[in-house]
Amino acid sequence: MTTLIIGLLIPLFGTMLGSAFVFLMKGDMSIRLQKALLGFASGVMVAASVWSLLIPAMEMEATKGAWSVFPAAAGFLLGIGFLLMIDELTPHLHIGTDKPEGLRTHLSRTAMLALAVTIHNLPEGMAVGVVFAGADSSVTNISLASAIAVSLGIAIQNVPEGAIISMPMRAAGNSRWRSFLIGSLSGAVEPIGALVVLLLASSVLPVLPYMLAFAAGAMFYVVVEELIPEASNGQHTNVSTIGFAIGFVLMMVLDVVMG
Repeated sequence: MTTLIIGLLIPLFGTMLGSAFVFLMKGDMSIRLQKALLGFASGVMVAASVWSLLIPAMEMEATKGAWSVFPAAAGFLLGIGFLLMIDELTPHLHIGTDKPEGLRTHLSRTAMLALAVTIHNLPEGMAVGVVFAGADSSVTNISLASAIAVSLGIAIQNVPEGAIISMPMRAAGNSRWRSFLIGSLSGAVEPIGALVVLLLASSVLPVLPYMLAFAAGAMFYVVVEELIPEASNGQHTNVSTIGFAIGFVLMMVLDVVMG
């Protein structure tokens, strides 16, 4: 139980560590560093989606022959559709833009920024919860070490993510402590989402392959819709490409070595 609790909380600790950069850096984060961190986060999420979610989802259905890919395909598309719906309905504002997305609202800029980050972090929490559910089940090849690897990988990519959130908050005029708290709280949805998905997946094992792929689709949506466009816009895009490669390989190695 202790290992499970720690595993669910590790990603939040990564966000808090990244948010603490606001106490260490005086000026704005450089464009090069932002690009590198966005690329790195994208690489980690793509690798985790493939090795830790989609492949195990297909392996669970391997005895069904050609139909073994169906749960992974269906779950992946459902995950994409779910995040698309949330993105369209939830009022939110991305960092670096002044045009809100989603339904019209009178929420403050800070609140909409927080909602944007919540949308971003929700799939990561789902991924952690569902791999721990898989590790707790006897019907998957997911080991506890592999689940911890996913949690660590997401925590590593949450470090730059926390910094990317807290630093602009500070630049916008918020105090260091307020910027740190907003950045840290942005990761609170992850352990909550992880726990909910863990409980659902553990109680309904037949849908576990679908839930693994669902989390993968949700993470891919965030990467394709938000991270890659931000990383590929403007100058120094080659830096984000290098960051993507490093993040992808790191997550792949973590999953294989610890799995």
